[in-house]
Amino acid sequence: MLLIPCPWCGPRDEIEFHYGGQAHVAYPEDPAALSDEEWARYLFFRDNPKGRFAERWSHSAGCRRWFNVVRDTATNEIHAVYRIGEPRPVIA
Repeated sequence: MLLIPCPWCGPRDEIEFHYGGQAHVAYPEDPAALSDEEWARYLFFRDNPKGRFAERWSHSAGCRRWFNVVRDTATNEIHAVYRIGEPRPVIA
């Protein structure tokens, strides 16, 4: 079981959270100007690395807030947790 440290509530069991996909995906400036292919690419195409990956999570059974996590997709090790709007931390 994964222990996720919520920035507001502290460490909680993973069953209290919902995964929200890749973090730092910018919304298109003018979505109406996008072709169907460009819109589909924005909606459905995401990175899928093996290793450290910035993700969005929601503490759905707690404070209900969204935050970002840098997690290693191969080991599930959490390297950083930070609030939405904060810059991604530099990890050595």
